[in-house]
Amino acid sequence: MILRTLTRAFTRLWLAQAISKFGSGITGSALPLAAVMVLDATPAQMGLLAALGMAPLALIGLVAGAWVDRVRRRPLMVAADVGRAILLGSIPAAYLLGALRFEHLLVVAPLAGTLTVVFDISYQSLVPELVGRDQLLRANSRLATVDATAEITTPGLAGIFVQAIGAPFAILLDAASFVASAVLVALVDVREAARRPTYLTSSLRREIADGLRAVMSSPMLRSVAAFNASRTFFGSFIGALYALYALRELGLDPILLGITIGVGGASNLVGTTLVEPVTRRFGVGPTMLGAMVVGSIAVYTLPLAGGPVLLAFAILVIGQASDAIHPLFDVNALSLRQSIAPERVLGRVNATMHVIDGGLAPIGALVGGFLGGVVGTRETLLIAALGCSVSLLWLIFSPLRRLRDLPSDIVGSG
Repeated sequence: MILRTLTRAFTRLWLAQAISKFGSGITGSALPLAAVMVLDATPAQMGLLAALGMAPLALIGLVAGAWVDRVRRRPLMVAADVGRAILLGSIPAAYLLGALRFEHLLVVAPLAGTLTVVFDISYQSLVPELVGRDQLLRANSRLATVDATAEITTPGLAGIFVQAIGAPFAILLDAASFVASAVLVALVDVREAARRPTYLTSSLRREIADGLRAVMSSPMLRSVAAFNASRTFFGSFIGALYALYALRELGLDPILLGITIGVGGASNLVGTTLVEPVTRRFGVGPTMLGAMVVGSIAVYTLPLAGGPVLLAFAILVIGQASDAIHPLFDVNALSLRQSIAPERVLGRVNATMHVIDGGLAPIGALVGGFLGGVVGTRETLLIAALGCSVSLLWLIFSPLRRLRDLPSDIVGSG
């Protein structure tokens, strides 16, 4: 049982994360629906809204990491939750007053996204203090289970709520979820490690550089960062073209397309339950490398799919079923950096990895879309698959493949 195998403080954080993840998932669908159904937004406006929602990670991720390392993390998380509740609550309030405008959403989306970046970096940096380094894998597996469950269920829940009470009031549910999350985080009983006084007066640029240096000075973190950057870049080709490819090239209808995506989400959830037993059996490094080897093979199902519609559908389902391997890599990668990064720079290390992992996604999507128009969709997906395979070299030629257990020593601790 989750509540009995980990600390009470972590359980409260886990519940807070679960509540806010489900609320955020609903808003992720309800916010664009509000733009379309209530404000009659144009395609160009929808693109702008999506871009502003994704921008905070790339623009302020490193700064947020330095900030997280300057202050106590639990109060910062409470403030982020309260801020998000106010921002999202302003949407139904403006709607009731007849004052909701599209510009309102353009302000809320990036500000709420900024607070989400701060919250995520903070909680990932706080987890080691709640559970200890020997329980990191278990704790991160539980958090990943929440993410996967929310990914599967919230799009459908959002549709039900939007249909029943309207998009603005569906967003109100998310605002309420952040209030509940703030209360639970406030109740987390943790004595955070003291921050060095010099960090309150040192240069922000120097602090960010310290976080980058901590990643680059560790051969394992450096190889994981390089692999993530490459994987994200080529993987974004697939994200940009998947629906177009399935509908136009393979002839699937929207229902079959939705089923394939649902299989991916369900497989990801199954993968979160496999992290602990598989890692115990094979070790941290072999589990991470083995998972990505399987993933690099499975990605070829996309460009190779074809023939009758049902056959193409079955091949895509097989590819999506391989999503079970992603938690095996991602949970171990998070636990690894929490284990070896010095506590005083953990926020910046987490932020650096976040930015590296997600910062190339928009560029990859643009490149993938361009190549799809120039050389063809199937050919671009083949390039993506080859790129994912080549990315494995970062892991193969690193100390990671020999790592059995999470290391107890930390980099840059002196």
